[in-house]
Amino acid sequence: MRFGYTLMTEQAGPKDLVRFAKAAEDSGFRFEVCSDHYSPWLDEQGHAPYAWSVLGAVSQVTDRVELLSFVTCPIMRYHPAVVAQKAATVSLLSDNRFILGLGAGENLNEHVVGRGWPPVNVRHEMLSEAVKIIGDLFDGGYVNFSGEHYRVDSAKLWDLPDRRTPIAVAVSGRQSVERYAPVADAMITTEPDPELIKWWDGEREQVSLDTTRKFAQLPVAFGPDRDEAVRRAHAQFRWFGGGWKVNAELPGTPAFAGATKFVTPDDVADSIPCGPDAGAIVEAVKPFADAGFTDLALIQIGGGEQDGFFEFASSELLPELEKAYG
Repeated sequence: MRFGYTLMTEQAGPKDLVRFAKAAEDSGFRFEVCSDHYSPWLDEQGHAPYAWSVLGAVSQVTDRVELLSFVTCPIMRYHPAVVAQKAATVSLLSDNRFILGLGAGENLNEHVVGRGWPPVNVRHEMLSEAVKIIGDLFDGGYVNFSGEHYRVDSAKLWDLPDRRTPIAVAVSGRQSVERYAPVADAMITTEPDPELIKWWDGEREQVSLDTTRKFAQLPVAFGPDRDEAVRRAHAQFRWFGGGWKVNAELPGTPAFAGATKFVTPDDVADSIPCGPDAGAIVEAVKPFADAGFTDLALIQIGGGEQDGFFEFASSELLPELEKAYG
């Protein structure tokens, strides 16, 4: 299993994120994922810089780590033709270290363009068309497209990398796996569900494609004082337990605050490793390893708590994770 670091745009400004990216590479993380939000989940997080500017800058201060958008929604806030252009540019800037992560998005970020928020089946239809458009543009040449949700008129990417940018798609169940596994290069999900892996590989085999990488994410709250780490995790990450069927629908930070007002610090501590113990994080990784995930990105909760985490990761955590799962 490969271990990565999350550039959490919801909890840090752009300059700090670029600095964190370099520090994470120096600490030994093998890849970095960048969230792509217009809004934080909660007011306590307090940030939401433009992810693609951050990724461009990160591509210039790192040399080895893979970079992923985790994930970009190409259905409303961004037109898929523009997403393809952005992804190709970051691939060039990073010397082919970029993977384009795509998903059906959240109301929290997409409603800002004033087009409402469609039901999930429509969002999946839109994402399917978007993946088709992006893939055709990655293939080179002029692209024309007329679908139910999008039109593309004689679009062409004039600057393409020599390696076709891989596409990873976020899935949450069998229906989305069946829809996207045949057309994606990698899988993204949040739950350590072995059934998703089984379904994904089955769909890939049906179209005679190789088994692909499977990405997931694990929040942690490292810190020398466990009680403080639990408070921090509760303040900034209590939204995480709602699940994506809920998280995708809520429209703003007040809604997330209201939906989580009865979540206690103990509830958060039961699901997120908190404090100085590397063993707790190693144990939390086990369900993902057992399920068959190939890549796991860690989220260190708290924008001001990163430097100590990098020291901890380099000296203790990453060696322990490599020993257990590498």
